Amino acid sequence: MWPQGAIFVALPLLGPILVWLFTHQRTPAWWEGLRKPPWCPPYKVLLLVWTTIYAIMGYASYLVWKALGGGFGRALALPLGLYAVQLAVSWTVLVLFFAAHNAGLALLHLLLLYGLVVSLALVWHPINKLAALLLLPYLAWLTVTASITYHLWMDSLCPGHLGKGD
Repeated sequence: MWPQGAIFVALPLLGPILVWLFTHQRTPAWWEGLRKPPWCPPYKVLLLVWTTIYAIMGYASYLVWKALGGGFGRALALPLGLYAVQLAVSWTVLVLFFAAHNAGLALLHLLLLYGLVVSLALVWHPINKLAALLLLPYLAWLTVTASITYHLWMDSLCPGHLGKGD
């Protein structure tokens, strides 16, 4: 697996690292000031889960790359091109949410991202079943993240809408 596998695992982490470098001083205070749903995990848990998801996604992309013979031939154009697009959208979600503090746009991108990840799993499945299955935790986490983002967006539109029943 070394060194190509390590590069594939590390590549998805570049976006979150850059977002963290630019926002780490103000994001925890901003996050704590939000009215989150009661089931929302703490900020550090969010960071840990996203980091894990990105590393798993990177490993899955390595499995696809390896299954198609490595290199950068035509066979890799769709599976890794689609991967690159969803990775760019995923990083955009982080920028919109943590840097721009725009839950509405982040939610739209999360919905787009969900569709891209489902498409990616369908494209990867015939190439490497494990790689496609490794995207399932990502889809589950996107569901949680979209739900949190939806609640935050609704609260920004109608402050105080989050009642005890939400």
